[in-house]
Amino acid sequence: MGSAIRLYFDENVEVEVARQMRERGIEAVTVHDLGLLGDTDENQLARATRMGYVPCTYDADYLRMVTDGVEHSGIVFAFQEKTNIGDWVKVWN
Repeated sequence: MGSAIRLYFDENVEVEVARQMRERGIEAVTVHDLGLLGDTDENQLARATRMGYVPCTYDADYLRMVTDGVEHSGIVFAFQEKTNIGDWVKVWN
């Protein structure tokens, strides 16, 4: 059985965050893992939603898309200048 939490990290979030999540048994994938660097935010959000993952990002464009009514499976947003790798990981412990 897979993890109940499935996280999709966009290219703005450090790859190390996903690695540490996986060490803790949380299913996590990155745009780097998928080879999709440079794809649009709209495509990333749609892909994460189709795959059943919650996007994790520092990119406020995701919040705009949600406000515009774009379908999604939730979004985890953090302010890059206020968040470090440990902050991301502590939230899920």
